[in-house]
Amino acid sequence: MTSENTIPDNWNEVIAALPGASLLQTSQWAEVKSRMGWEAYPKLWKKEDGTVEAAALVLKRPIKAGPLPSGKSFLYVPRGPLMDWSNESLRDLVLADLTDFAKTQGALFIKIDPDIPVSFGEPGTEEFRPETTGQKLLAYYQEHGWRHSPQQIQFANSVWINTKPSLDELLSNMKQRTRYKVRLAEKKNVSVRRGNPSDFEPIANLYAETSARDGFLIREKNYYLDVWQRFYKAGMLTPLIAEVEGKMVAAVMIFITGKTARYVYGMSGSEHREKMPNYLLQWEAIKLAKEKGCTIYDLWGAPDEFTESDRMWGVYQFKRGLGGEVVITPGAWDLPISQIGYELFVHSLPKFISLLKKVSK
Repeated sequence: MTSENTIPDNWNEVIAALPGASLLQTSQWAEVKSRMGWEAYPKLWKKEDGTVEAAALVLKRPIKAGPLPSGKSFLYVPRGPLMDWSNESLRDLVLADLTDFAKTQGALFIKIDPDIPVSFGEPGTEEFRPETTGQKLLAYYQEHGWRHSPQQIQFANSVWINTKPSLDELLSNMKQRTRYKVRLAEKKNVSVRRGNPSDFEPIANLYAETSARDGFLIREKNYYLDVWQRFYKAGMLTPLIAEVEGKMVAAVMIFITGKTARYVYGMSGSEHREKMPNYLLQWEAIKLAKEKGCTIYDLWGAPDEFTESDRMWGVYQFKRGLGGEVVITPGAWDLPISQIGYELFVHSLPKFISLLKKVSK
């Protein structure tokens, strides 16, 4: 394992070539989190010929509250580490090295949540099928003292669209009602354009309107402006804006890393919703993903439990209509380095939840 405190200039290029490359493992994400009290440690694992075969952007957060002694911290590898998880010897080496690193840092625990499917398809349906690599990772966790985290930061499940088929096939893969709404938006003169930084302020305002209407919490505006500026400048973000008669009515922010495009933020106003701008936006996002050479369009989030009572059920129905497939991952797992300290931190500190939430998007 090689490591320096400074992230290499070619870091994003290196991780883009690895399986599962994520925006949460980029140097831009490290910059965003550094402004919020996190310290980044880039890790690389190389073959004898110098070829990188694994990477991990490790974020370290000091613990400054509660009855724990000073100098303690915890580590988080968001959506990582990145590697071919079917290579079990490499997997074992990387996780052992990360464990050793956590010990040298005086961390109470290390948390990871790699984007590795343990199964595909909605549970309880004919589409459901286990995935061997993910199942073996679960077994590894259980055999080596890892614990399913009581606090999940990212969505454990999602819906992925395979963008390899032709556009005609991708459109036909949608549910009939979804396809109808895409065409309806086009008939109702909804147009979609690609945005730029001059659009970020109104997009952020629209996001605030969306959160107020739909009842979910968001951060202050400057946080989003910072994230969007950094990723746009790096060429990893494309805003798509739906307009009616020149007025912004909805938008999505599409992040691209490696061969994956991700729908991370979506926002819409109260006007012209009957014209279905959100459906046309998603169709344009699928086309964008293909144009950028992506093979997966990740719709970023699905229910924890596939029942109508789950908070994500309504959004999930929208996403499923786009023709994707459910992907279930292990979620976040913690490896306690100090068992007593970990239990105290997780179960006795009320600030734990809010602290961890600061890692999320």
